[in-house]
Amino acid sequence: MKHLPSLALLAGLAAMAVHGHARAGAAPPFDGATGWLNAQPVASADLRGKVVVVNFWTYSCINSLRQVPYVRAWAEKYRKQGLVVIGVHSPEFGFERDPANIRRALARYTVNYPVAIDSDHKVWDAFNNEYWPALYFIDAAGKVRHVEFGEGNYDKSELVIRKLLEEAGNAPSDGPLVDPTGVGAEAPADVDDEHSPETYTGYARTERFASPGGVVRDQAHRYEAPARLGLNDWALSGGWSIAREAATSTEASGKIRYTFHSRDLHLVLGPANPGKPIRFRVTIDGKPPGAAHGVDTDANGIGRLDEPRMYQLIRQTPPIGDHVFQIEFLDQGAQAYSFTFG
Repeated sequence: MKHLPSLALLAGLAAMAVHGHARAGAAPPFDGATGWLNAQPVASADLRGKVVVVNFWTYSCINSLRQVPYVRAWAEKYRKQGLVVIGVHSPEFGFERDPANIRRALARYTVNYPVAIDSDHKVWDAFNNEYWPALYFIDAAGKVRHVEFGEGNYDKSELVIRKLLEEAGNAPSDGPLVDPTGVGAEAPADVDDEHSPETYTGYARTERFASPGGVVRDQAHRYEAPARLGLNDWALSGGWSIAREAATSTEASGKIRYTFHSRDLHLVLGPANPGKPIRFRVTIDGKPPGAAHGVDTDANGIGRLDEPRMYQLIRQTPPIGDHVFQIEFLDQGAQAYSFTFG
């Protein structure tokens, strides 16, 4: 399972998927879904004669969220011509299996089309999918005709939708392609300045952890951050317990520091005790972020962790350079899962 940003090589991946994999041929059913949101369960028979776009995503993934404005726009624009958009929410982290958390995410990102809850990854496996996000384009005969992995190629994707609708006898009128304006987390990435990779804090997948002594697994431990961090190194200070998926602060004033190079910095966070908000404060190079604050912080770097999701903490304006980010949790019980950038 991989998150894919906007990269030119994804077009080649998509072509290989259609021509050389089990992804080609008849589209699998959605029988493995553990539930549905925004709709009653959708069976294959319900889709006969329809053009279908299937979007695999997960709500804490920045790459998935930046794709949402386009999927949302296609669902609205081509609904009357017979297009059906189905989101398949296949979780990465444990908290993304909770239908209540998914429902809140649909409201936050105005996802109004049907969403299959794929908490056991059975739909993911049926499609032989490997990536977040992924788009599968299915014709009116129920055959997968095109696949796109990762962000980008939106014009090409919309032209595929038009072609399949035309084949089905529901040709949309000529006109401009959709051009949604993504705001907040949905804004397009600044690819030229994105020089920091997704970084996990749980020990199952973490890299470049720089606190002296390394990771102490599955028990409370006091960490220190070195005086200097290399680019894309990260460290903890204060009391933390590092598990497979996440690092959890075991006392107030636990800190995470990361040297990054990117316009945006996001951190997937959750409270260890649901319903108990956690205050936090972020800095860049030791100072409040000011105008570089994200949608989940203010100019003083103050924010509140109140539900498990991705938090946008920094959004800079050019020029972009190397900076030291720090987040301090003023209350204990913060769970940090992964950094993502854009």
